[in-house]
Formats: sequence, structure tokens, C-alpha cells
Amino acid sequence: MAEQKSSNGGVPIGRGPVKITELLLRDAHQSLLATRMRLEDMLPICEALDKVGYYSLEVWGGATFDSCLRYLDEDPWERLRQLKKALPKTPLQMLLRGQNILGYRHYGDDVVERFVLKSIEYGMDIFRIFDALNDMRNLQTAVKAVLKGGAHAQGTICYTVSPVHTLELFVEQGRQLEEMGCQSIVVKDMAALMCPVPAFDLVRALKETVKIPVHVHTHSTTGVAPMVLLRAIDAGADGVDTAISALSGGSGHVCTEAFVESLAGTSADTGLDQEDFIPIADHVRKIRPKYKEFEASFTGSDPRIFLSQIPGGMLSNMESQLKQMGCADKMDEVLAEVPRVRKEMGYIPLVTPTSQIVGTQAVFNVLMGERYKQVPAESRAIFAGRYGKTPVPVDPDIQKKVLGADKPITCRPADEIPAEWDNFVEATKGRARNDDDVLSYAVFPKVWEEFYEKNLNPDRKKKEAAPAAKEVPAAAPSPAARPAAAGNGQVRGGRYAVTVSGKRFETKVEVVEP
Repeated sequence: MAEQKSSNGGVPIGRGPVKITELLLRDAHQSLLATRMRLEDMLPICEALDKVGYYSLEVWGGATFDSCLRYLDEDPWERLRQLKKALPKTPLQMLLRGQNILGYRHYGDDVVERFVLKSIEYGMDIFRIFDALNDMRNLQTAVKAVLKGGAHAQGTICYTVSPVHTLELFVEQGRQLEEMGCQSIVVKDMAALMCPVPAFDLVRALKETVKIPVHVHTHSTTGVAPMVLLRAIDAGADGVDTAISALSGGSGHVCTEAFVESLAGTSADTGLDQEDFIPIADHVRKIRPKYKEFEASFTGSDPRIFLSQIPGGMLSNMESQLKQMGCADKMDEVLAEVPRVRKEMGYIPLVTPTSQIVGTQAVFNVLMGERYKQVPAESRAIFAGRYGKTPVPVDPDIQKKVLGADKPITCRPADEIPAEWDNFVEATKGRARNDDDVLSYAVFPKVWEEFYEKNLNPDRKKKEAAPAAKEVPAAAPSPAARPAAAGNGQVRGGRYAVTVSGKRFETKVEVVEP
């Protein structure tokens, strides 16, 4: 590495060697290749990845579990087992949605614990656990299960910008995570809204409050990510996330090689060798053309996000889909409606699944010509408290309109969910090979059913010989397709498949009578 001095009067940045988490095998291809990278393209480079000396490799969780089953005909559990075998030295890391596990609803505590313990059994070392609302109650079961299994629990603060998301609020959440038993904290800036000065202030405040390590995760979408990470390290951040050069930038992440070189010769020097990155980047450059059809069209920076506070993927997706619907002229109205809906929903952060919920409701509000005339079941659940406690109370007038005479809950949502495991076992009886299949079904029942029929059903050849009539999927009323007309261009109630931010989101739409 080249020797260099810092630009702040010759004083080395950082307070010790910075830990690097490589995102290549999870968030990097989720952000840039629609989560389509196959295991066959991961295994050949594992030996080189294992040699580098990363703090951890993020390899699982997020959308990868769904994508394996839905698109790649891969068993996600087998992927984890094989990656652990191929990466014996480097800790493996995953992104877990707390009580949501990897799905879009809350699950019973018994299922959450089983999922976590099975993941540990197959080699998961570090669990990055988050809740879309930053309701720390929704992390408790997962954290306990991780600690029970002897793995590392990393609690997450989902970063966002609003009048209520103050430095004091984030620091208090960090304190709660430490008290919960988390062994480290990550500030997760999923929408690339964090700027360098707030990053410095937040990390410094966290380091002054908690005794556990603090990591920072951000995206390149708005163009300020390298500065954000450098200032975070200057404030004492212990670790950051980066992605190998051949799969970085755009809506992805900061380039690993460039960032490692930026820290060379300072007290934050990672100790990683540039030579070790070469075969990794070469391999990714060779296999990336295979995924050309899934490439994100966004490759630069989009500072508009600072104004709209809408994640880049959500923004571009709504633009293209409104065009497909013949409603491109409604884009400005939808963009104006998103922050309004978010405010009414208690300033919830825009991360899966809340970005889909807010985006879908905003589209309905605009296309219907009357706000909250039609409400997806997930929007109703936000107002009913069934996703958890929002950062501030939801708008009471909208809540009354949506819920009618129903009363919202105030307890931890999972407290009202009875044990579910036995039901899932019964539902997959005679088909599930093991607990892996039962857990896959539990999180994505319809997707696993299709995966089973295509890949596991011993009678599938007979069925292929005499195929049944193919079921026609429901029309999508959201940005995914033209809405079903009700005589005046409005959307009918019913169940639909919605796509927002590139993610399929099944929803039930209810008509709210004025």
C-alpha cells in the first residue's frame, strides 16, 4: 500500500484499524443485479475472498432467500451450507428483518427462533438485525435467539431524515440495542440520505454513549458515500461496508479497493493487501455480463433523493411503471404524495417493507382521485399498529378513516401471534424433506410451493406430461401494471401483486367508504 497522510493537518484519521465488511455476495448484487447472482458464480471466487482478511462477508439474507427460491431454483439453505464450506476462515454475515425474518409480515416467536438457530447451525456467524420502524421490541426475539445460538448479534439503527429523527433519538436507540444484548451496532443508511457532517456527529455521539463497536452502512446513490464513510471513521467508527470495484457504485456501494487505499498509512489502515483484490474483481468482471438483463439502469448519482427522501430504486421504478400504465403525467403528483403519506404514517423510514407500503399507498391516493379511498391491507396494518410503534403517532384523522371502529394495538405485534411452527409442519407434511423446507415455506409459502413443484416434487414429470391449466395471475393495480378499471379509471378492491422498488409485494386492497 502507498504511504499517505491525512488531509486534516497531518493527523491520521480514525482511531484504529477499520474493519471491512465485503458486500459482493449479498447487497452488491441485490442493488445492481436484482439479486440474481447464482451460487455457481460465487463458489469459484470464495478461496480468494477468504484470503483477503475481511472482518466479514455478507452472503445471505435481505432479498437473497426469496430470490433463490423464486427465480434461481436454488435452495437458500444449501447456498449457505456451501458458502460456509468454501469460506472457512472469514465470518459470514446476514441481514435479518427482525420479527419479519426475511418476509413481509411478523412471525411467531417460535418460528423466529427456529430460523435463527438453523442459520447458525449451517454456519452463520453475524446477524445484522433491523426493524423497518426502528421499533426495538421487534428485534428482541431475534437478538435472544442469536445469543442463545452463540453467534454475534449486530443491532441496527435504520437511518432516515425527518423532523422527528434527531441525533438524540438515534443515540437512544443505540443505547437500547446495547441493553438488549447486541454485541455491535450498525447505522444502516439504506436510502443514501446521510451526509458527512451528520455521519460524524452520529457516530461520535454513539461512541460516547455505548461501549460496543459501531459500524456504518450506506449506498452510493446520492454521491456522498465515500465522504460519509471517511467522516464516520474520523468520528471513531469501527467498521464500514464496501463492495468490490467490479460491482460497486450507482445504487450500490463504495468501492472496496479505493476505500482501502484511502485509509492506507493512517491509523485507520485496514491492513488489507490490494493484490488480494485483483482476482476477485477479475472474476466479477467476467461473470457480470451474464446478468446484463438484470443490470440496474441507474449508474451515476441522484441528488434528487436529498429533496424527495425517496430511495433511488423506488424513484426510478415508479417512473418506469407509471409510464407503462399510461400515467407518466402523474409522476410529480406521486412524488409529492409520498412524503405526505410518510408523515401521516408517523414518519416511518423507507426500507423494506415500509417503502413498498408508502409507495403503493401514494400511487393509490393519486390514481383514485381521493386520498385513502382504497387502502392496501399493509397500509391498514401500519395504522393499526401491527407493524409496531411508529417514530411518532400516525395521523389520527387518517387512522380513523382507515380503521373505522377498529382499535389499534399498542403491544409488541408478535405478542398477539400464537406459536406457528406446528401449523407450518402440518401444511408441508409429506412434502418437506426437513426443517429447512418448513422454514422456507413459513417465510414464503406460495414461493416455496412453486419451488417444490418445480424442483422437489417426485411426481412432477407426470404432471409435466399432463399439464393443468395455468392459473392467470391477478392484475396489478399499483405501479406494476395498468389498474383494473371500475368504469371511471379507478381501482377495484381485491388481492393484487404490486411491484415497488423492484420488489414484488402481494397486497390486499380494501375500499374505505367515505
